[in-house]
Amino acid sequence: MSQEKFSIAKRLKSFTYAFNGLRILLREEHNSRIHLFATVCVIIAGILLRISLLEWVAVAFAVGLVFSFEILNSSVEDLCDHVCTERNEQIKKVKDLAAAAVLVSAITAAVIGLLVFLPKIIAMIR
Repeated sequence: MSQEKFSIAKRLKSFTYAFNGLRILLREEHNSRIHLFATVCVIIAGILLRISLLEWVAVAFAVGLVFSFEILNSSVEDLCDHVCTERNEQIKKVKDLAAAAVLVSAITAAVIGLLVFLPKIIAMIR
């Protein structure tokens, strides 16, 4: 294990890699653009419906959860495609499990959205 000295410059450089990953995600992964559009809609709804600080925390966590799993899913898929170019049942299983993580996070986000926004929408209608 390397005992490299701590370097602020190297830590800052690591942010450039992370931002590049976000750029790749939004440029190459179509589902990430759907998530981004949904995020913008949720932020607008949160502002218009004046959700509380705790509700913003729940919404922010849900958004972060979905994007995090989308990033991990995309990483797993790219790695699997690199490792094995032909059809392989084990690779398919890994990719399906990674996709399931995105689905579960999106369902969780939708439930959080309903819990936060539905009571406010119902109150507005009444």
